[in-house]
Amino acid sequence: MRAALQEHLAQASHVPPNDLLEHQMVYGDRAKLHVHPTAVLNNALFNLSSGEITIEEYAFFGHSVSVLTGTHDISKRDRERQVTVPKSGRDVVIGRGAWVSSNALVLGPCRIGEHSVVAAASVVTADVPPYTIVAGIPAKPVRTLARPDQEAETFGQEQPPAEPAGAP
Repeated sequence: MRAALQEHLAQASHVPPNDLLEHQMVYGDRAKLHVHPTAVLNNALFNLSSGEITIEEYAFFGHSVSVLTGTHDISKRDRERQVTVPKSGRDVVIGRGAWVSSNALVLGPCRIGEHSVVAAASVVTADVPPYTIVAGIPAKPVRTLARPDQEAETFGQEQPPAEPAGAP
């Protein structure tokens, strides 16, 4: 059944069955999407309405990641709200070696630092420091990853108490 569904989707979208997971959707001017050749995007969705998106070296995405620069003016009503979209200023940069897990939503403007990890189904609404794991809605730091010359740090988790001096 899965093969039949994949074949049906391929025919409907004119994409060969084996390429479905590597087919990105782009809304807006493709010239505003900058992807390093070593990046892996799978079936990501990119909205370029209000800024540029840059994906650096060795960054990679899980399945169904959305990266959105577009927004609408909530002070407007009806048709005016639908069409009032800023043309720039909401850029997104996904840094070198960053991993954006499946079903994550990245909302510009923001920068995901190098070698960071965005947990599955998280919503990124602000910058993510390099070497940091974020998770949740909105995404918040849960741990730092060890840099080549450091130890990792955990956020929000109690550290075991220190042994008192002279304890057996």
